[in-house]
Amino acid sequence: MCGRYALGIRAAFVRRQLQQDNMQVDDWAEDDETRETYNFAPGYNGLVYRANVPDIGARAEEEDADDQQPEIASTDLQRNAGSTEPTIGDTEQAEVESTVDKGTLPLNGDDTRYKLQAMRWGLIPFWTKRNPEYGSMMRTINCRDDSLLENRGMWTSMKKKKRCIVLAQGFYEWLKKNGGKEKIPHYVKRRDNKLMCFAGLWDCVQYEGSDEKVYTYTIITTDSNKQLNFLHDRMPVMLENGSEQIRTWLDPKLTEWSKELQSLLKPFDGELDCYAVNKDVGKVGNNTPDFIVPVASTQNKGNIANFFANADKTKKNPKDSSEMKSEAAPDHAREQGSNKDDRKTVNPPRSEDNAPMPQPKASPKQSTKRSLDEADEKILSSGSKAASQEDFKPARGPSPVKKKLRSSTSNGTIPKSSPSKAGDGNQRITSFFNK
Repeated sequence: MCGRYALGIRAAFVRRQLQQDNMQVDDWAEDDETRETYNFAPGYNGLVYRANVPDIGARAEEEDADDQQPEIASTDLQRNAGSTEPTIGDTEQAEVESTVDKGTLPLNGDDTRYKLQAMRWGLIPFWTKRNPEYGSMMRTINCRDDSLLENRGMWTSMKKKKRCIVLAQGFYEWLKKNGGKEKIPHYVKRRDNKLMCFAGLWDCVQYEGSDEKVYTYTIITTDSNKQLNFLHDRMPVMLENGSEQIRTWLDPKLTEWSKELQSLLKPFDGELDCYAVNKDVGKVGNNTPDFIVPVASTQNKGNIANFFANADKTKKNPKDSSEMKSEAAPDHAREQGSNKDDRKTVNPPRSEDNAPMPQPKASPKQSTKRSLDEADEKILSSGSKAASQEDFKPARGPSPVKKKLRSSTSNGTIPKSSPSKAGDGNQRITSFFNK
């Protein structure tokens, strides 16, 4: 099965990649209509590539001819009340409205148009009356290829008239170990890094009491190929980008299920890459580009082994690491420090380009020498040491009265000493320090 995939790029980038693979895109979704995430889960709005057909699906030409006549007559009579017969202009307008849906042209020859549309993952059939619970929608995120063999079941109308391509960068699958107790996520992508084109089905539903149309899709799965057999027994059906397979799968003129369409649902025979990735991808809501990077890769920032490996390299080659840091540092970072310009900017009145100029730095204040007057010169010329000391000595006030300091070991009284017994081995501590 396929329960999680990656689509972390914008819709505009997806459109350009499709056009590079000669896949025509006449109408497309905006970037804000889809969910850009490397952990795409059911219920998110993804990108679907399909033929631009009405919401009820592709219709055979004979069906259009039978169904259009009553609608045209009814529409013309409503617009021309009081007129005995419809006008030519109203008839042509009714034909366009009955066959054209948001830019769709009549399906004749090579006039088929294709669109890149935002849809929700988890197919909801058109006959659904109320918004289903999340658990019910989870049961329709995938459709087995063998369930399409017979013309019965919920997929009957979709497989005939509502086929599509689901676009992804790659998908995730979990490898079970230790009897299922441990699950290791693996990421699968094309070796040429092109987009994956999953075969899918789509539908449009409008709930009771609501004017909103809800577009949903499912991904068709088939038996796993030899390369992915160790991982799971099922895999999504992948069609080659820009191939005749995709043109056949999306052909709106094929409104009956056939062996030709069923034969397209087979394991992918191209080259794929499969490797273990971060276990955090298992939690819905987590999103980081590291999810599609191998765990053992040196580019994986979340790998703790890479952290210790880089630390060892730094210890062995500290000079190289410092040079790498200096090379990686931007020029403006090197200029910071003592040369940092922290001046404010001012708006000069006569600036040629009106750019704010840095305010000049204020020069530090310097002390100025006092010029000697006649009295100073007389004192210096006298050579009197006493005069120079007395004249240049700063004026002082009365000296403070010195207080008598109290001893920390004596309070001025003679301590009463008890006679020491001779030979008892006890001495005063003061005697110890006097030795």
